[in-house]
Amino acid sequence: MGKPISTSSSASLNSSNQHTPVLLQEVLEALSPAENETYVDGTFGKGGYTRAILNAANCKVIAIDRDPEALPRAQVVKQDYPNRFTLLQGCFGNMDELIEQKVNGVALDIGVSSMQIDNAERGFSFREDGPLDMRMSRSGTSAADVVNNYSEKELADIIYKYGEERASRAIAKAIIKARKETPFTSTKQFAYVVRSVVYSSKKDKIDPATRTFQGLRIYVNDELGELERGLQAAENILEVGGRLAVVSFHSLEDRIVKTFLKNRSGNAPRGNRYLPESESKGPTPTFKMLSRKAIGPTDAEVEANPRARSARLRTAIRTDAPSRQEKEAA
Repeated sequence: MGKPISTSSSASLNSSNQHTPVLLQEVLEALSPAENETYVDGTFGKGGYTRAILNAANCKVIAIDRDPEALPRAQVVKQDYPNRFTLLQGCFGNMDELIEQKVNGVALDIGVSSMQIDNAERGFSFREDGPLDMRMSRSGTSAADVVNNYSEKELADIIYKYGEERASRAIAKAIIKARKETPFTSTKQFAYVVRSVVYSSKKDKIDPATRTFQGLRIYVNDELGELERGLQAAENILEVGGRLAVVSFHSLEDRIVKTFLKNRSGNAPRGNRYLPESESKGPTPTFKMLSRKAIGPTDAEVEANPRARSARLRTAIRTDAPSRQEKEAA
């Protein structure tokens, strides 16, 4: 197992500083925590899923987070569950390298967390001014590095591909023009330039800068690549009968999860229906989907937490087939 984050220092937080993650009951139903089993919370955040799993059964949770600010929250959980909880610092896409054992369930809550958005110093949001950063791990290339150094074409491609912003070319041109006079350093400065070229009508429900900020954030943190690696890693470490629960918040993420589970459950379209059945079946399914359709939040949850509106949960159970990675390596 990877090296756990030390929890020896005193924590400034207490167990009352908790939040309820989206689709919590649905995730718990999918995982069905049981005594003496081990679960992975691949996106620890504030520890909402971790606590719920630990409270549901006398089981263990191995949590993963690449954000160093997860440490004080982990210290509090460790105090409450000293023998049943471990936090590993790293990326959930590497969970099969960090964790040297099979597990009974994996939960993933994809994307940026509410605490990261709400902290202006992290630079994820334009609601309050802060440094144009967006790095979940606090290291590597920042959003400011990207907008100040990438070419017009590279910026347009990032904003279009990851932000699904139709005005990506106009935005990229405006970025290049603005940075010649003053390099970008703050979220409000950058949002102002984006808004100057994105048409917004009164019917629009989101700020004109939203999609561009999303695209930059996803690129800076390689969120889609991390999700793809995480799904494969979960397949590698799940026991037979182990359960996977993935919560995503926009179409790019959900499409990756949906495609992965379709392919792994044998529900993807076959290339040639005229081939013999033995040749057209494809690889043995490594997952069985618990529900063919994504599960969304209830009206009551959306009313209590508007951020849950776009959440989608997809779930599956591990079969006894070797993982695709293991089969390819054989």
